[in-house]
Amino acid sequence: MSQASLQVVSVEPDSELASLHLMMQLLQNVDVGLILLNEQHQVQMWNNFMENHSAIRTSDARGSNLFDLFPELPAGWLKKKIDSVFKLNSRAYSTWEQQPRLFNFRSNRPLTGNAEFMYQNVTLIPLTSTNKKVSQVCILVYDVTDIATHKLELEAANAALEKLSRTDRLTGLYNRGHWEERLMEEFRRCKRTGRVSSLLMFDIDHFKKINDGCGHQAGGTVIRALADLLLQTQRETDVSGRYGGEEFVTILPDTTISQALVFAERLRLRIAAAVVDCQGQPLQVTVSIGISQYDDMLENHLQWLTKVDQAMYQSKHNGRNQTTCYVQQ
Repeated sequence: MSQASLQVVSVEPDSELASLHLMMQLLQNVDVGLILLNEQHQVQMWNNFMENHSAIRTSDARGSNLFDLFPELPAGWLKKKIDSVFKLNSRAYSTWEQQPRLFNFRSNRPLTGNAEFMYQNVTLIPLTSTNKKVSQVCILVYDVTDIATHKLELEAANAALEKLSRTDRLTGLYNRGHWEERLMEEFRRCKRTGRVSSLLMFDIDHFKKINDGCGHQAGGTVIRALADLLLQTQRETDVSGRYGGEEFVTILPDTTISQALVFAERLRLRIAAAVVDCQGQPLQVTVSIGISQYDDMLENHLQWLTKVDQAMYQSKHNGRNQTTCYVQQ
């Protein structure tokens, strides 16, 4: 009798089941928040990302209403987004620039320790059943804190550089290049529209005596103090800058020369009453002011500057600490 041979047959696990198992592992561990919702906004799936950042366990989240789990969510906005995905069978999106975050998760990114909360991009994806009807919506939450923080830092740096390029370092007022550009714009606007505008210029009286007697540091302190008073006195629409040395200019849009005179006198009296502390030494200064209103005879902004400069020097010639309006000769 012959010995029967034994044949060993290896049984492979069901390939579909194995694929599903691998897919579930991937979805649970991917570094993106993943939520499945039904039409009643109940959570059907809640991956590790959501569990780790929310401190809500998957077993507690599953079957719960998303808006009960997170009362702070923008319910009206998000429900409208979710419902549109169900109805239209099309994706919806939200970027951190439109809305910095959907969930108030704290940031733990090593490169962006200065960001307290996570910046997020969000995608809502419709999932259809066998009848082609949307049965669930998948919400994907992407942590874009590094990207957002870097962009915000770059924008802040660019804004600082732009401000630096148009700002006088000593006073914080606009520098000569920038305010003269603004003056050219105002000149063209008046020329084009016929609207009124005035220009003011003032100079610190006897400034050389301050520098010679108290030092250049004291002179700088006085210039900064007057710049602050100018900013406190001007309107939001006015444009003030440093002409150079101890001279300042202010563009007064939509202002007649009589209105400019009221402004100039308010500024002059405010400066004269101020006491500037220069390293314990109190100083009081005065200014000589000139003002000139735009007129159609001007050919360019430089002629406007010349007129206001003449008015200012007339104030100095007449004894200083006063305002002079330019009068056409």
